[in-house]
Amino acid sequence: MRIVCIGGGPAGLYFAILMKKLNPAHQITVVERNKPYDTFGWGVVFSDATMDNMREWDPVTADAIQVAFNHWDDIELHFKGRTIRSGGHGFVGIGRKKMLNILQDRCVELGVELVFEKDVDSDLEYPDADLIIASDGINSKIRSRYEDVFKPDIVGRPNRYIWLGTNKLFDAFNFIFEKTEHGWFQAHIYKFDDTTTTFIVECPEHVWLAHGLDKADQAQSIEFCEKLFEKHLDGFPLMTNARHLRGSAWLNFQRVKCEQWHHYNGNSHVVLMGDAVHTAHFAIGSGTKLALEDAIDLTRLFKEEGDTRENIPAVLSRYQEVRGIDVLRLQNAAWNAMEWFEVCDARYCDTLEPEQFMYSMLTRSQRISHENLRLRDAKWLEGYERWLAEKAGVPVPADKAPPPPMFTPFKLRGLTLPNRTIMSPMAMYSAEDGVAGDFHLVHFGSRALGGTGLLYTEMACVSADARITPGCAGMYKPEHVTAWKRIVDFVHANSGAKMGIQLGHAGRKGATKVAWEGIDQPLESGAWELISASPLPYLPNSQVPREATRADMERVKADFVRSTQMAVEAGFDILEFHCAHGYLMSSFLSPLTNQRSDEYGGSIENRARYPLEVFRAMREVWPADKPMSVRLSCHDWFPGGNTADDAVAIARLFKEAGADIIDCSSGQVWKGEKPVFGRMFQTPFADRIRNEVGIPTIAVGAIFEADHVNSIIGAGRADLCAVARPHLADPAWTLHEAAKIEYKGIAWPKQYLSGRGQYEANLKRSYTAPGK
Repeated sequence: MRIVCIGGGPAGLYFAILMKKLNPAHQITVVERNKPYDTFGWGVVFSDATMDNMREWDPVTADAIQVAFNHWDDIELHFKGRTIRSGGHGFVGIGRKKMLNILQDRCVELGVELVFEKDVDSDLEYPDADLIIASDGINSKIRSRYEDVFKPDIVGRPNRYIWLGTNKLFDAFNFIFEKTEHGWFQAHIYKFDDTTTTFIVECPEHVWLAHGLDKADQAQSIEFCEKLFEKHLDGFPLMTNARHLRGSAWLNFQRVKCEQWHHYNGNSHVVLMGDAVHTAHFAIGSGTKLALEDAIDLTRLFKEEGDTRENIPAVLSRYQEVRGIDVLRLQNAAWNAMEWFEVCDARYCDTLEPEQFMYSMLTRSQRISHENLRLRDAKWLEGYERWLAEKAGVPVPADKAPPPPMFTPFKLRGLTLPNRTIMSPMAMYSAEDGVAGDFHLVHFGSRALGGTGLLYTEMACVSADARITPGCAGMYKPEHVTAWKRIVDFVHANSGAKMGIQLGHAGRKGATKVAWEGIDQPLESGAWELISASPLPYLPNSQVPREATRADMERVKADFVRSTQMAVEAGFDILEFHCAHGYLMSSFLSPLTNQRSDEYGGSIENRARYPLEVFRAMREVWPADKPMSVRLSCHDWFPGGNTADDAVAIARLFKEAGADIIDCSSGQVWKGEKPVFGRMFQTPFADRIRNEVGIPTIAVGAIFEADHVNSIIGAGRADLCAVARPHLADPAWTLHEAAKIEYKGIAWPKQYLSGRGQYEANLKRSYTAPGK
């Protein structure tokens, strides 16, 4: 084949090497706009795993890089006067110039033609090429030429950064955070050769502007950074090699994703590679990794399919399909890491102590979990677990192992939970005239015996016309109190679990069939009249609710107050006010469902007015030593609906009204919603509200193993984790997850103790526990 690589970065050079190795008959040219053996940039970083992958494909290149690179395992944080260090992280650092020189030498050795000082404007300059690799960087001219084909999605991020270097040598990957009168700056620092260290300085846009750095030239910017990080530089100056850039050289990161990766231009097949097709933020050092592995995967596919021009279309089709999955996974991790640094100024720097800040930073990409940290640095993690346990009021003797975060207690007002696991409110649709019966006793009782720290009832409706279905449980008749008290008393007498009741009103989502007969489908007979903030049906065939009048609102408020008093009588430990999922209170909060023109519609403050009135009335009759939670839909997942920004504002209003904790769910407000699912996908809402509003939160949504809970609690992203479907499948989910991570500090019911040993032994036989 005739192959032309436009752009002599890692992607283009390495692909040329691998394809020339695969078949020396290929005629391959790499065209680079810079001079021979010249480049810009400081050091690049990739993981040990990427190095192993390179060694498999070209040991000669890998060995040359091995001699030149700097390897380190440790990450060191400098924050609030503290230095914290953790090991086992495995990075490779090498000068970008040195690495490209190694790749260039290898190209020459193999017979690849290198053309320098040529700026290519168009792929059409090479009509004889069978395959053109457009590896011409983030500002790719080839991508721009076929923008309607490649459909790039380019997002400019808000933080500002400047890429500098220094001759001070650091023996670990360092992160330094310094606070100024206008906010926080952070530096990402790693040594890449015997004399030089990369020194990237980053800050939020508003901090950058407040310091006047938008008006500073490069010399002034460097002087500012030298003074800011003076105590860490030990007199060494900072340097730039970006004199070719005009102005201050402070940049915004550009996230690039392309819908299509390849195109046939009539003569040649053109494929994007490296930064031209995807970028990944320097926060996890993955841009070079992506470029190198692009080259490896495309070569692998040519090896499998046959490296002839006839096979190019099939190879490129498979390439995007196969490679796209890995790229998406890594870009998502890089996005998480990037966002962490973008929000840490507002969310973490002032709120977290250094120990928890370090844990949060290490797990920022969500690729590194609690047990993965144990594999990397068990000693450091045990020390952190000990610190966290002591913060939770559980001093741990030096000769005892500390509990994982999941199994630390949590206190709200006069309530202390034995661990951080909650069973979410889940509708069972099994009540008779609102009365919780034997099914509910077994349902809640078995999960209390299964180790859960707090059990929430399904939404207990505050009146008969507040029900979702005829099978919904209630709290509006004396017999309801008796039924619930029976369950609460059983849980208290037979376990360490606490019981919470969720009170709510279905609003426009009421008078429907039970789930297994047609979820959300309206009753064919026996329906009751519905009210909502505005007369909007949930489904096109749903009953149209009546807009709630002031009299309706007073009656409903009185119903909530009466139900709250009944909950006191039944002995519940905590009460949750349901303001999520499109039910009555949620319908007031969301602009999608609230189209009122009175004082209860319009602004966030007006939309929250009625739910806050009800909440305050409930708080007045709920015991002062018992906490109240509020469940919110923190994102409507539909244009024009509430977003995470709105959820923060609403949570702040409820905090001011006396809420103790916010239960952070999302969606189910508007039927056309398009949620973005994934493991722990709603946890960012809990994280943001907890650390920006300053109120405890409950994380919910696709949390299904101890590692998730430990990571969330450990990082301070939430204070409690609510687990729903896993509890339906396994009443003893908490006990079983403890056994899987070999934690023995949780008590089993004495009646079940004889089964514990065998269960744990069977687990050991079936797999090796994570982190052990």
